[in-house]
Amino acid sequence: MPLATIAAAEGTPVYVYSAAVLRDRYRAIDEAFGAYPHALHYAMKANSTLAVVKLLREIGSAADANSIWEIDVARRAGFEPSQIVFTGVGKSQAELECAVSLGVKAINVESAGELARVEAIAARLGRTTRVAIRVNPDIDANSHPHISTGLKINKFGVPLDEARELFGTLGSRRALTLVAVHLHVGSQITTVAPLRRAAAVAADLSRHLIQQGFPLEYVDLGGGLGISYDGRDVVSVKEYVDALVSEARRTSLPIVLEPGRAIAGPAGALLAAVIDVKPRTADSDFAVLDAGMTELLRPALYGAFHVIEPLSLRASAAPERQYELVGPVCESSDVVGRNRRLPPLDVGDLVAIRDAGAYGSAMASNYNRRPLPPEVMVDGGAWRVIRRRQTVDDMLNLEE
Repeated sequence: MPLATIAAAEGTPVYVYSAAVLRDRYRAIDEAFGAYPHALHYAMKANSTLAVVKLLREIGSAADANSIWEIDVARRAGFEPSQIVFTGVGKSQAELECAVSLGVKAINVESAGELARVEAIAARLGRTTRVAIRVNPDIDANSHPHISTGLKINKFGVPLDEARELFGTLGSRRALTLVAVHLHVGSQITTVAPLRRAAAVAADLSRHLIQQGFPLEYVDLGGGLGISYDGRDVVSVKEYVDALVSEARRTSLPIVLEPGRAIAGPAGALLAAVIDVKPRTADSDFAVLDAGMTELLRPALYGAFHVIEPLSLRASAAPERQYELVGPVCESSDVVGRNRRLPPLDVGDLVAIRDAGAYGSAMASNYNRRPLPPEVMVDGGAWRVIRRRQTVDDMLNLEE
């Protein structure tokens, strides 16, 4: 399906997703487990567009939600509460009330205080609530500091020593059922070592708890598998799964994983048009796009790299030129791609920003009153709009 055809019909910027890639990425992880028991809970924070979530449910995924609003979307996509794990470092009282009342598969608890709040709600409602304790193992994921979650200095989880004490209190807390140990040490992890180390910690803790008489149901090893944004080698799905299984096998427990980026990231592109070209230095130009940090925040937030490709090449002998590809937002940090060598660009040319399926639309904003772009799903040689372009009226309908 030519991307230029979609851009001509829907305008730019526009997100375009491949249903085939979403299916392939999910199945690659699922099939890597072979006969080892497991469950994949798609991490909706990567991309919670309803059609994307529905597609993953249809091919067998469960759901990982980071808010009650993601839980709501998951249920509208057809997931039962028993298929949803509820994660997140700052669950409000209202969110905990909702999750306990629904009876989700597990609340992944982040602190002793949160565990006490869950217990109080469950006791008041006369329920027994399923919980997993998120342990912070003080493991460096070797990813960007903004997406590292497994060090003591990070806000996530319960430090290992404190977690051991907390587990010791659970035997007498009748409103709670401990179903798993949960670990997640970061995102965009590209080497196997930190993932294996985290799995080993979770396995050791799980075995100890089983010996103490806790009937654990699974071991939750989170997500974090990275993708190659720039063509460099990253840990393969097989290496990743083999490492986790080799550690978890000692527990005889099924594995729960929460992949997000690894499924959605490569399945999406953000299409943009060049709206201005102007000199930058003697050897480079600015190419101003109609998409920027409001449509893809990662480069401004993390200094992240995305491949950017022209959608058509002119029959020209002109040499490539260096470009600073920038967005239209009134911020100097609104740079989509630095120092890229591309064929000569002109106003009206279209480019594709690749690997934007995760943390593109999910992190988009209305800064400068820019409307959210449409989203398109390509499937079987055809395409359809799965979210229309937002209008100013849509924004102002919420205002007086």
